[in-house]
Amino acid sequence: MLRLVSLKLGRLYRYVKLAVLGSLAAALVLNTHSLLASLQRNELSERRFLQLNKCPACWGTSWCRKFLNGQLRLESWGRLRLFDFFNVKNVYFARYGEPREGSRRVVLKRLGSAQELADIDTKICRRATGRGRCDLLQALHATEFASLNGDVRLLTPDAVEGWSDLVHCPSQRLLDRLVRRYAETKDSGSFLLRNLKDSERMQLLITLAFNPEPLVLQSFPSDEGWPFAKYLGACGRMVAVNYVGEELWSYFNAPWEKRVDLAWQLMEIAEQLTNNDFEFALYLLDVSFDNFAVGPRDGKVIIVDAENVLVADKRLIRQNKPENWDVWYESKFDDCDKEACLSFSKEILCARVTVDHNYYAICQNLLSRHATWRGTSGGLLHDPPAEIAKDGRLEALLDECANPKKRYGRFQAAKELREYLAQLNSNVR
Repeated sequence: MLRLVSLKLGRLYRYVKLAVLGSLAAALVLNTHSLLASLQRNELSERRFLQLNKCPACWGTSWCRKFLNGQLRLESWGRLRLFDFFNVKNVYFARYGEPREGSRRVVLKRLGSAQELADIDTKICRRATGRGRCDLLQALHATEFASLNGDVRLLTPDAVEGWSDLVHCPSQRLLDRLVRRYAETKDSGSFLLRNLKDSERMQLLITLAFNPEPLVLQSFPSDEGWPFAKYLGACGRMVAVNYVGEELWSYFNAPWEKRVDLAWQLMEIAEQLTNNDFEFALYLLDVSFDNFAVGPRDGKVIIVDAENVLVADKRLIRQNKPENWDVWYESKFDDCDKEACLSFSKEILCARVTVDHNYYAICQNLLSRHATWRGTSGGLLHDPPAEIAKDGRLEALLDECANPKKRYGRFQAAKELREYLAQLNSNVR
């Protein structure tokens, strides 16, 4: 009976697959002329495609000259709007050309789905007029995004606290850093909000509220050693970041030596984001194989999705001394049925100096046997060589890091795991 059911489901899957492929083929035939036209023209030089008309309800304009001059072109199938149905996240790959530097690959992001972007407009209109549709540019001036214009000197915590993960518990030091490093202004370098133009202030605030990823990349740049993709610029509702390489998932079945190196780098990233000289703790609230990529030449692991990063200022925590601020916080293991599960309290992350969240997130969702992704299990360090499996130390450290049995066990396990992976890494090189 079970075999009969599985056979029927298999046939149904094949029929559905054939139907989808047939529909695509029919669409291609019926729209041949428009498809050829879309392949010939460069939509990245069109103001409408970039949604430049939405500004200042957009991400910026620093790269508009490059876009409008035709220096960026979508790659191959990215030019066909027919495939936008499958591109829910609105992420595109493009070639960017400079006369002296030649051509290189970049990643373009709208920072949200088509529906999420439409919701921005609706929310702005409803706040300003009570209706779902309106003149967006006029409506902006009746929202909180315009209330900080004029002679307002600083961007303060009480004005933006809770707008997004980045500013769930902002300090003045963090906000000064965001303004000073804001790349969508010609006069960057000043922490004074009043030094920005009205349109630039609104762009910064809307980005902060909707998807702060560009601000994370600007404030903690790769040029200073932070493990994030490099921010390049924006035009309308399209931002450009440096292409890093294939996502971490493509290395799931790489040779053992390569996976050991990647695992060591991931634990080093967890340590750097947790403990650094700047005393900002950057907690990754969304950790999956798709959120990291690996450089093809240097093999370096980089975070390529930084939308859900909470920043806690350890200096402020020590200064304010909230309840239990100096008690080490252990994240609770979450053995759920879904992929990339994490259990955390934003309030606690904001109120403790010593937190193991990043070690927990990397171990549970990427490295240990508890990690599940796209139907697989076993994590990045699955199927170790026989001598390592027999020794048992790696498995024990991974288990304690993901689901500790001792009090403060994850802190110690993460430290020992970093050292053990470094040892394995040096032995296989």
